Amino acid sequence: MHGPPLVSWLLVALSMAAAASCLVRGEARDEALTGAGMAVMAVPLSVWEPGPWVAPLLAAVFGCAAVHAVARRRTHRLHHTVCSAAMAYMALSMAGSGGAHGGHAGHHAAGTPALTGVLLLYFAGYVLLSGTRVVAAPAHGTAAGGAAAAVRLRHSPEVAVACRVSMALGMVAMLLMM
Repeated sequence: MHGPPLVSWLLVALSMAAAASCLVRGEARDEALTGAGMAVMAVPLSVWEPGPWVAPLLAAVFGCAAVHAVARRRTHRLHHTVCSAAMAYMALSMAGSGGAHGGHAGHHAAGTPALTGVLLLYFAGYVLLSGTRVVAAPAHGTAAGGAAAAVRLRHSPEVAVACRVSMALGMVAMLLMM
């Protein structure tokens, strides 16, 4: 990301934590892919300079993920499609920017300001709307610990929403850095 290394590392940590949470939930492999892709794109250039093949590969992977999200019959199909398309857009912006560093994660990215603005509005709105649902959600009954409580937490709808909110916050940060 084009910004302080601390911000980049915080985004890497947020994205990897969200990806791990999505993998634990099992049914959220597409969200885990988005989180892992965000983490790769956020690694500071001082640590890793991606080759010229990374941005086109990410664009292809997330383009396929967007098509896959459209074809699925799940409740969050539109959101997953927008997330995957936004990731493909950011990767294409990285690839199209050239620049001294290949445009890694917003470094000299050459995205369309209007599309970037629309995506910023979408993700900021998603964070505000979904975040209020997480805060206002009634707490599930607390168990005395053990594996049953871990399974309930893993499949809790609040965990899924919190994961999506954290990744949407990451998207806002990445889009702002473009």
